[in-house]
Amino acid sequence: MSRPSTLGELRANGWVSKPVKEEVRANAVARIAAAEPLVDGVIGYEDTVLPQLENALLAGHDVIFLGERGQAKTRMIRSLTGLLDEWTPTVAGSEILDDPYHPVSQHARLLVAERGDETPLEWVHRDRRYGEKLATPDTSIADLIGEVDPIKVAEGRYLADELTIHYGLVPRTNRGIFAINELPDLAERIQVGLLNVLEERDVQIRGYKIRLPLDLMLVATANPEDYTNRGRIITPLKDRFGAQIRTHYPLDVEIEMGVIAQEAVVPAAEGRSVSVPEFMTEIVAEVSQQARRSPHINQRSGVSVRLSIANFETMIANSLRRALRSGEDEVVPRVSDLDALVASTAGKIEIETLDDGRDDRVLERILRASVLEVFRARVRPESLGELVVAFDDGKVVHVGEDVPSTDYAGLLATMPELRRVLAELEVGETPAGVASAVEFLLEGLHLSKRLNKDAVDGRATYRARG
Repeated sequence: MSRPSTLGELRANGWVSKPVKEEVRANAVARIAAAEPLVDGVIGYEDTVLPQLENALLAGHDVIFLGERGQAKTRMIRSLTGLLDEWTPTVAGSEILDDPYHPVSQHARLLVAERGDETPLEWVHRDRRYGEKLATPDTSIADLIGEVDPIKVAEGRYLADELTIHYGLVPRTNRGIFAINELPDLAERIQVGLLNVLEERDVQIRGYKIRLPLDLMLVATANPEDYTNRGRIITPLKDRFGAQIRTHYPLDVEIEMGVIAQEAVVPAAEGRSVSVPEFMTEIVAEVSQQARRSPHINQRSGVSVRLSIANFETMIANSLRRALRSGEDEVVPRVSDLDALVASTAGKIEIETLDDGRDDRVLERILRASVLEVFRARVRPESLGELVVAFDDGKVVHVGEDVPSTDYAGLLATMPELRRVLAELEVGETPAGVASAVEFLLEGLHLSKRLNKDAVDGRATYRARG
């Protein structure tokens, strides 16, 4: 359907101008009433963060999200553009997306005064009505608000002419949503420049007696430690945000696994099939949960869900590398692949220890605790009795990254007790699936102090205790 191309056609069409917050509110009301998600791709906030966000949008508030790294703050903010109308009319040639009914820039005011109902219009998609700035100490008022454009002055205009202004990011997001990431990193004197934007809804540009009654919604993010460490949000600015919403990490393993399933990218397997047993995904998720509870991890820095995603991808990559070297067609991660997670974990957590060289021990302790937790949750103790008896009768099993999957599958013939336990883990009887389950069971029995384990150079031997 063709859209009105002039101001007169727009009036005849019956289009109604709405402030951006009313526009967001109306679309939020429609989504909430239809039981549709307010933002896309965010898991685990349904009963905590999202109800607060719904309240803020219904109340027409500016919002600041407060939380550690990797808590989907920026994703939620960017998803808010979906609550804007898909297409919005603006005066043609306007740098600040002037409302045709209420133009505020000199260009738009003069054009509407001169052309009247013949004023040409442009239609702007909602994606163009979003602006974002990562706050850095070198951010200036000119970046956010605007500055005199020397090129326009050189063209013959007077300095007092409003048309010499080069608008900053905030005016250019007029009638839209403007986001500032890491707000405390913004210099305090620059934060002062945002006070009028939030309260009086206007901007003041160096020496100009102009007033731009901007229409925008301001959202920001901050880490809790930023209030005291890298910088702070000045009190008058905090006071002008209508809502402060605290985000959080996944509250349980199931939510963490959901994030992994949604975000992780499985490496290309060069024609090989990739299968990840659910217990292996759960171990990766449990590693992050354990790290968030560990007294040896700096919790002020946080343990991002990016750790779970990176660890999952690394685990599959290591199992793929193993399959490529051994010539196997099926890629299934094993417990022995978890040693590769040291590389993807070390850069995402801050270990608090006074002794050099203890980092690896902290990570090893977290991995062992994660395997044991999942083992206890997944395997019934009463199903393991016959398997332990087989080891008491002298059975010894060798495992490791260089042990082919067929060796594990061969255990089913010599240890029928294994078959019954493997059925609980639902891995089937393919060699790679059996290898993954066998390593998980044996490591779980060892960590439960029911088997002994001797590990040397990436290989391990499991035998009876005693």
